[in-house]
Amino acid sequence: MSSNPDMNWTSHPRTTLAVVCLAGGLLPASLTGASVALPEIATDLGAGLGPLQWVVNGYNLAFASFMLACGALADLVGRRRMLAFGMTLFGLCSLVSGLSGNIYLLDGARLLAGLAAAAVLTAGSAVLASTFSGPAQAKAFGVLGSSFGVGLALGPSTSGLLVSAVGWRSVFLVHAAIALALLPALPRIAESRDPGARGVDWGGTVTFTSALALVTLAMVEGPQQGWSSAVTLGLLVGSALLLALFVVVELRQERPMFDLALFTRGRFTAICVVPVALAFGFVCLLVFLPSYLMGAGRFGTSAAGGVMLLLTAPVLVFPMVAGHLARTVPVRTLLAGSLLLVGGGAAWLTTVHPGIGVAGLVGPFLVIGTGVGISFGLLDGAAIGSVPPERAGMAAGMFNTMRLAGEAVAIAGMGSVLVSLVGSKVSDGLAAYGSAYTGDPDGLAAKVAQGNLAEPESGVAEAGREAFHTFLADGYTDALRTVLWVLAAVAVLTAPLIALMLRDREPAAAPIEASATEPVPEAEPAPVPVGIEH
Repeated sequence: MSSNPDMNWTSHPRTTLAVVCLAGGLLPASLTGASVALPEIATDLGAGLGPLQWVVNGYNLAFASFMLACGALADLVGRRRMLAFGMTLFGLCSLVSGLSGNIYLLDGARLLAGLAAAAVLTAGSAVLASTFSGPAQAKAFGVLGSSFGVGLALGPSTSGLLVSAVGWRSVFLVHAAIALALLPALPRIAESRDPGARGVDWGGTVTFTSALALVTLAMVEGPQQGWSSAVTLGLLVGSALLLALFVVVELRQERPMFDLALFTRGRFTAICVVPVALAFGFVCLLVFLPSYLMGAGRFGTSAAGGVMLLLTAPVLVFPMVAGHLARTVPVRTLLAGSLLLVGGGAAWLTTVHPGIGVAGLVGPFLVIGTGVGISFGLLDGAAIGSVPPERAGMAAGMFNTMRLAGEAVAIAGMGSVLVSLVGSKVSDGLAAYGSAYTGDPDGLAAKVAQGNLAEPESGVAEAGREAFHTFLADGYTDALRTVLWVLAAVAVLTAPLIALMLRDREPAAAPIEASATEPVPEAEPAPVPVGIEH
């Protein structure tokens, strides 16, 4: 250890791990937690479907788009400094979100919060890579991955309790308080830089961000403009062209932010595909199901959040189980099996109906959660273990970018499909009500897909409201079932592909047996002799 007193103060591996993992768990909780608050936000702020969707989509879009750019900046200006910037901005944006008086201010704050989340996760990952080495580094990334899973898992239930007890604003205010409360611990994290860093790859950043933004916008506008409209098709074509331009830009970079050569490694590519499939089979459910349960199922906000624990609780347990199973069972078998569980659970969940109770949800929820928990216990460690040690930071950044981009596209795409299907189901039967329904038929599908059935029901005479609720709930359910079949198919069809891509290749990294509550052995920081501030 250096005799420099600043070095003694700033080199605390356990504190570093705790801060990075607490912050890492907060980021996905802000995604899934916000989804529970959407019905109340829509009512309180009078938000239409498009602006409301950007509360979730905007956050996820910025989170995915700026991951690698923030990583490059962290290498240049300092990882701890970028972590501090990200946590401060995230806290302030969450504060503004909780105080917003209109939906557009909330959307803007959420976009900036996504940028802040990208800074936190990339800088935090780089901090772990420079603080730990060898087996300790693998375990540290395993704990970070588990923390991310915990955040995803607990977001709906904790937010449900907050919304029910205090209101939707409390979700964002609590997140702000947690982020800002972590700031005093940052001086105990060692500063480091990459001495070879040359700045941000702006060409890659602009093309990737624009491509992801256009495809997300196309998904959001599809139901309103029409999927074959010039606007929607133009957005999709523009996204494809920008993505192709991004590839060209990265191939010409001496130090690209997104090293496409890593995708020539079959194991790394396969591991990056798994979280994209899980985004369809799990993360989409975390966003869509609370609104369905509150709208069609008439669950209270806290009850809906509590029921979601059945889906997310296994994610807290099975990462540790996966670590033990990986001692004797090939990783490819575990990952393929986890996708089959998710797909099978989603197919089982198509038995959902408006009057379903907890007993009807517990089976499919536990099966899906078990599959996701097994994957979460293996993916992060396997991602950095599938490349040479010196590429660990790049691999972690690219893996998380793929994971978040997959979530952004899956949520936006499946959300738009759900709205389109609800519109089709509802419009087909609305004519039967004739003049009995005095509300706006054009906005009906959007309100139903938000879980807001009460407002449309108020447009019908009181004597007919129960029958109208049943009509809307049945249309909502039919649409959701179709979406669930799509989600199941994505997971099931991906499983054999993953098993094939991982067959007869080098063994995966040692299984990660650490959980978010287990201590990680302290290690001397990985050699970064140049660029460490004293």
